[in-house]
Amino acid sequence: MSNSTKQDAVKLLDVFDPEMSGLLHREEKRQFETIGLIASENVVSPLASALEGSAFTNKNTEGYPGKRFVGGCQLADQAELLAIERVKKVFGAEHANIQSGNATIANMAVLTGLLKKGDTFLALELDNGGHLSHGAKFHYSGREFNALHYGVNKETERIDMDQIRQMALENKPKLIVTGASSYPRTIEYKAFREICDEVGAYFWVDCAHDCGLIAGGAIPSPVPYADVVTMSTQKTLRGPRGCGVILCRKELGQKIDRGVFPRLQGGPKGDMLAARGVLFQELLQPEFKEYAKQVCLNAKALASGCKDEGMRLITGGTDTHMVMLDVTPVIANGQEAETLLCSLGIITNKNMIPYDTLPPSLGSGLRIGSPTMTTRGAKEEEMYNIGRMLGRGLKNKDNPAVLDEIRQEVYKIATSHPMFSSEWVSPVIREEFEKMYCHQAY
Repeated sequence: MSNSTKQDAVKLLDVFDPEMSGLLHREEKRQFETIGLIASENVVSPLASALEGSAFTNKNTEGYPGKRFVGGCQLADQAELLAIERVKKVFGAEHANIQSGNATIANMAVLTGLLKKGDTFLALELDNGGHLSHGAKFHYSGREFNALHYGVNKETERIDMDQIRQMALENKPKLIVTGASSYPRTIEYKAFREICDEVGAYFWVDCAHDCGLIAGGAIPSPVPYADVVTMSTQKTLRGPRGCGVILCRKELGQKIDRGVFPRLQGGPKGDMLAARGVLFQELLQPEFKEYAKQVCLNAKALASGCKDEGMRLITGGTDTHMVMLDVTPVIANGQEAETLLCSLGIITNKNMIPYDTLPPSLGSGLRIGSPTMTTRGAKEEEMYNIGRMLGRGLKNKDNPAVLDEIRQEVYKIATSHPMFSSEWVSPVIREEFEKMYCHQAY
């Protein structure tokens, strides 16, 4: 379905289902008029999402290319194989599976594909920056396997490699996973690999957050060191939601594939497979490398602005797209900070910080990031000012005049940027892209 056809369909919905179409239009307007700083969000590339809802969605593609359980899959096979070859080229991987419905399903496929029920693995503690699918007790991964958790050093707030080595030697895990949902630093993959080799464990990296920075060459890649790497596509990768990618060594390919299908899910969405292929083609372009570098520059500028307004930076700064803040020097907790900032048009999310004394429902911190505003075209000076506005807003929570001034500044900045800056697309299509996407009114 082309973009114009999608727009025509929405016009029909305006008549057929005005209640739902009204929500869509309001959400488009909300996104355009606010500054999005949620580190796990981005604006999906119109190119990468163009094939969603296309004719490929009508096709049952249960199974793998050449081994489907239904007929008529010749073209769907070609689309999936093209996407696989592209993602392998982007990351230098030996084997790739792109069928998982999301990154958490991909993570479960790794665990069920490589481990037996009850096997021990090591992962980063949830409240120290880890992810729930890395063995949280309430999650399937923590119920089916013996997950032991390492943390960060209390003083440096960096992953404690000495603790990991000691735990590995004592517990002889079958697998060690690293990667986080709220850790703003690069990770010592080589050191993890050495520990895994020492105890004979698989090494798994979940880079769902910073995979786009890896693809763009802005930060080091785990692929040369890891046995398996998982990621999502909607964060720094700037693609559609609803996809988990698994990269692994060739000899593990069959175990990983069977972990996805038939163990965890049935047929994948054919339109999503095709859309992912377009996304991976974007990752191979020089414009994406520039984007990844700019994301990191913008995150550092954002962090500086926050720091200059009295926020404490977890780990003292950032190497990636993400900034973790301790907001308690200026406001009671993360929930209050999130609510206040949302009222100003700055969209963030509350988060626990290492060794937090507050419950998850409140948290002492905020997790913020630069991907969305970088996609929209913001640069360092503007991101620094956004950080200053964020801090100024929290410090003046009881001053309506200052808050109203910030609210107006936020609106002015947000509406001065298109939802997707044309600088990130190929010059071959840039002029036409600008006509189609960069002058939309909400």
